[in-house]
Amino acid sequence: MFDDEHDFGVRQWTVGGTTVVELTGELDLCAGVLAAARLDAVTAGARPDVVVDLRGVSFMDCSGLSVLIRARKRTLDRGGRFGVVGDSPCVLRLLRLTRTIRVFTVHDDLASALGGAGVPDPPTANGAIA
Repeated sequence: MFDDEHDFGVRQWTVGGTTVVELTGELDLCAGVLAAARLDAVTAGARPDVVVDLRGVSFMDCSGLSVLIRARKRTLDRGGRFGVVGDSPCVLRLLRLTRTIRVFTVHDDLASALGGAGVPDPPTANGAIA
């Protein structure tokens, strides 16, 4: 799903028992509402395993960081695992400046976030959950 006004997209798919949520574009206050709703739904069940792929994020402010912190807390409170894929300089800079990089498990690629298992390609537009 893309919000043309805010240049933000979110897709989700499952690999094994892990839900991958891919965020793209600008993760600001407006987009954070969309991302939070999706991540709240993903982390609502018991023992959720979640990987948030931030490689396509071109901008992230503290509201985006707050969404990630909330999703991580919800996941861990329910006995699940939470990881982040991120090599974007803007994302890594924010995590370092806020010292939250120590809080998150940050992976360079999706394969390492999923434990090295074979990683299928993300779903096509028809296969994505909007």
